[in-house]
Amino acid sequence: MARHPWERARREFFTSSASGLGSLAFMSLLNEDGVLQAAPDSTEPNLLALRPPHFAPKAKKCIFIFLAGAPSHIDLYDPKPVLADRNGQQLPESFTQKVRFAFIKKESAILMGSPRTFSKHGESGLEICDLLPNIGGIADDIGLIRSMHTDAFNHHPAQLMMTSGVPRFGRPSLGSWLTYGLGSEAKNLPGYVVLTAGRGSSGGVSNWSSGFLPSIYEGVLFRSAGEPVLNLNNPPGVTRKMQKLGLKAIAKLNQQRLKTLGDPEIASRTSAYELAFRMQAAAPDLIDLSEESAATLAEYGVGRKEPEKYKFRGGGANVYRQFSKNCLLARRLIERGVRCVTLMHASWDHHTNLDEELSYNAGMLDQPAAALVKDLKQRGLLDETLVICAGEFGRTPLAENRAGGMQNTGRDHHPYAYSLWMAGGGVKGGQVVGKTDEIGWAPIEDPVHVNDLHATMLHLFGLDHLRLTHKFKGLDVRLTDQGGRVVEKLLA
Repeated sequence: MARHPWERARREFFTSSASGLGSLAFMSLLNEDGVLQAAPDSTEPNLLALRPPHFAPKAKKCIFIFLAGAPSHIDLYDPKPVLADRNGQQLPESFTQKVRFAFIKKESAILMGSPRTFSKHGESGLEICDLLPNIGGIADDIGLIRSMHTDAFNHHPAQLMMTSGVPRFGRPSLGSWLTYGLGSEAKNLPGYVVLTAGRGSSGGVSNWSSGFLPSIYEGVLFRSAGEPVLNLNNPPGVTRKMQKLGLKAIAKLNQQRLKTLGDPEIASRTSAYELAFRMQAAAPDLIDLSEESAATLAEYGVGRKEPEKYKFRGGGANVYRQFSKNCLLARRLIERGVRCVTLMHASWDHHTNLDEELSYNAGMLDQPAAALVKDLKQRGLLDETLVICAGEFGRTPLAENRAGGMQNTGRDHHPYAYSLWMAGGGVKGGQVVGKTDEIGWAPIEDPVHVNDLHATMLHLFGLDHLRLTHKFKGLDVRLTDQGGRVVEKLLA
């Protein structure tokens, strides 16, 4: 990939006659708004300016529905009649001898079949469980991977693995890499936005961190109601004119500090001030759904009622409506040029009470996620928007049996096999990639590692995962440092 502008010598970059990218961009903004009479011309690049891919892309925008806590592949996407037939039986000791579990006690663990029924959907005949009828309705648009596997068996490391390619802190998230590599079309919104529902995920903000990349590429957490971004609005008594004068002073101070230290993060912070200034008008407009038709709101389920029983791991008094609105906002964000949107929902960590709690979560997901795909397709946006729906790993075919807890009503963490689906953005729909064994323990055909998934996603965006790098501590670091290959079967 062409050398990224941030990789230029920092002292040269920040102490040139242009006097610093962030300050100049900000001063230019103030000039546009009538605060300054004139602003110096800048020859420095905008860090969020559009940059060319390595080759012609299929995808231009990404919506990542992250089901934190890890949904059960066996109960949603990967039917296993043999597992049901062997319900209550123990596995041979050799099967689990070298396997680590988070909570299961191997000596008394038994197999647990799924109570769910599966049926074929669409012309492709894709089998999906009865809890997801609406997602079944878009079966011909999705590519279902049943052979995913990962390296980590606890939530936080596995979430970092899914979002940043390695199971440890400090690395940029996928959304940050995409924005770093390609820039963003959005003028008044961040290049990367995060929307959440349910309780917080184990990984928290580390799931959308920019890591060692400049902070301008970090995911910005939006709220679907009230003030879209906390502290975005002016406090009482602060007028627009007062704000402009204060920001002008901050820009000058940052410019002086840049000359002294040459710290690139100062320019990122100044760029953030500039963006926040623009967002004061754009963000409230984003969450105002008054221009959406009643049919669209109903399709997404924005006004739907919360189930009477909702006090579950992923539940809450307003989670169904919140997640529905987040899905609709995701479409509105990519329409406004945002490069990547992450929709985070937690938690799918069903160690107990699996049937009831999975039913609740699936009901939350099914209608709005399917509506998002259909809406994008109807508007001609699906071909260039990659939608992915995934958790961090799967769940065991063995029943949960931790000491002192409810017995045999849930499943433990399972990194060896799980399922996810993708749609749009160059993905071949109406197909299954990969296969697991008869109890859903491990892949037996076309295994897909998380790093293979990342390599494939970058490929869809026209990026060679071996060439998208950033210089860090003397090394050319990339999202797929641990390896990765493009999964050709997924490509349309």
